[in-house]
Amino acid sequence: MQFAGFDSYIQTLLDWVSGLPSALVWFFFAFSNFTENVFPPWPGDTVTAFGGFLLARGGLGFWELVTSTLVGNLTGAWVMYVFGHKVLDWLKNKNFPFKEELYNEESIQKTLDWFSRNGTIVVIFSRFSAGIRFFVSIVAGMVDMKPIIFFSAFSLAVTIWCGILIYGGFYLGSHWEKVLEFLALYNKIFSGFFITAIVGFIFYKKFIEKKKVA
Repeated sequence: MQFAGFDSYIQTLLDWVSGLPSALVWFFFAFSNFTENVFPPWPGDTVTAFGGFLLARGGLGFWELVTSTLVGNLTGAWVMYVFGHKVLDWLKNKNFPFKEELYNEESIQKTLDWFSRNGTIVVIFSRFSAGIRFFVSIVAGMVDMKPIIFFSAFSLAVTIWCGILIYGGFYLGSHWEKVLEFLALYNKIFSGFFITAIVGFIFYKKFIEKKKVA
């Protein structure tokens, strides 16, 4: 996910990062991956692809890039996991304006039950969409998904997705920005498919399933 108009700012930032000492570059990539998990508009995929370019140019070591990517992602996921665990209790026990409209316990419980049954596969596939990955760590915390299962699935997904981005940046070298063109197209296709699937599921539940019961 990325705000329009960020492009020139991000490019300037990345040019500046490429001239930093290796320890600060490691911290920047760890911080970028952390930020993407807690603040979705941050263009984490862009930064990760740029990491592949720096790796190809010798501006960053392989293990530096791998560890900074993993540490940043896991730390950010842990923060949102804990937040999810706390926010559900807060919603249940606190009174706030429009609580009845915003908090439907039955609907939320159905969603949480579904996630509990399909959590592992959802965690893995959510990493491949910038639009939904932010929410999954929160919901995993809400349902008290076992940390070992959550973080194992999350680490596998990060390894696959970030590996693709890093390889793309590495392979394309100075033309690493072309990865972003692929990401833009990919996100449009994935988002369209995801929305269609959600609409189809709702339609099935409201109409088809009710007819079968009747």
